Amino acid sequence: MEKTMINIDKIRKDFPILNRKVNGNPLIYFDNAATSQTPKMVMDVIVDYYSNYNANIHRGVHTLAQEATEAYEGGRRKIQQFFNAAKSHEIIFTSGTTHGINLVAQGFTHFVKEGDEVLVSAMEHHSNIVPWQMLCDRTGATLKVIPMNKEGVLLMDKYQDMLSEKTKLVVCNHVSNALGTINPIEEIIPMAHAVGAAVLIDGAQSSPHIKVDVQKLDVDFYTASAHKLCGPTGIGMLYGKEEWLAKLPPYQGGGEMIAEVTFEKTTYADLPYKFEAGTPNICGGIAFGAALDYLNQIGLDAIEQYEHELLEYATKKLLKIDGLQIYGTATDKTAVISFNIKGIHPYDIGTLLDKMGIALRTGHHCAQPVMDYFQIPGTIRASFSFYNTKEEIDRFLDCLEKARQMLT
Repeated sequence: MEKTMINIDKIRKDFPILNRKVNGNPLIYFDNAATSQTPKMVMDVIVDYYSNYNANIHRGVHTLAQEATEAYEGGRRKIQQFFNAAKSHEIIFTSGTTHGINLVAQGFTHFVKEGDEVLVSAMEHHSNIVPWQMLCDRTGATLKVIPMNKEGVLLMDKYQDMLSEKTKLVVCNHVSNALGTINPIEEIIPMAHAVGAAVLIDGAQSSPHIKVDVQKLDVDFYTASAHKLCGPTGIGMLYGKEEWLAKLPPYQGGGEMIAEVTFEKTTYADLPYKFEAGTPNICGGIAFGAALDYLNQIGLDAIEQYEHELLEYATKKLLKIDGLQIYGTATDKTAVISFNIKGIHPYDIGTLLDKMGIALRTGHHCAQPVMDYFQIPGTIRASFSFYNTKEEIDRFLDCLEKARQMLT
């Protein structure tokens, strides 16, 4: 493969937070799977909105309202293009991935009944487990788990055996936040469709690293969060095929999602507004679009290739540390490494590394069933982004070895 060049020095200048110190040490930020950092270009868009055209949208005839509406809907169109949705009204603004999943789970109350089955993978984030448990509690349907192996790879033969005419919905993350595994959704989706089941893919961890084409995937629902994509928190998107969104009932009632209201009857607005009750996160939607502009400038292909280099570099060196075990060893994975060091609690490692200026994640990563599978309380998780460097990895490894020696 031809080497893709990333101008790392230029990129790092775009992120002011990378210049700060933590506990007297230069910050090394390896908690990107939890939230990415935000470039100044996106911050400037946020300041510009509140400084120059802060107004409510869709209903006002005055200039500020029209400017805000156009910028907000422009953000929606950028999301449509980024994920290659056929129509902009197939993009629903949400508060994040969790909101999008809950919207679909609530709506499927009308399409799932006792005796039906919902399949979920063994490596899901809690936000892609609990809403489906709640759906099954409401309807009497059964939740079934697609198993994985010790490498953190789904057992596709078992998945095939589980599929039947009872299967109404298959839900799966594109990438595991706890293991980094890239799941074969290109196979999972058509297999589900073959038995008449719909598919929801949690794209929170994949969308920052992998170019996603929802039309090519033929996926029914796909969710993502702006704060994983260099955007602000509190804003996300749900892609849904038009035919599904037309069938699903509104998730919430209120302003904006109506066509006409009387005390006798209410009719609902057209897509996408049927699912967007109340005043939305206007600035968030605009900034989400700006974040995608920034990522497009660098290029998802270049990002994926560079992050894979970081993953291989760090994995090779981590495995040289005495007593270290990596959880999630799939061949196909993103730049996430979850590990433990024998005899040391992950929280102790995380605390010491923080004192050295290194931010990473410790715990169960909202994926307790994954930790139960490996019979561990949690892991240390280092997750890399395109603004990280091999030099940062080297310093992280030096500090990790110091911490290991201090704790053994």
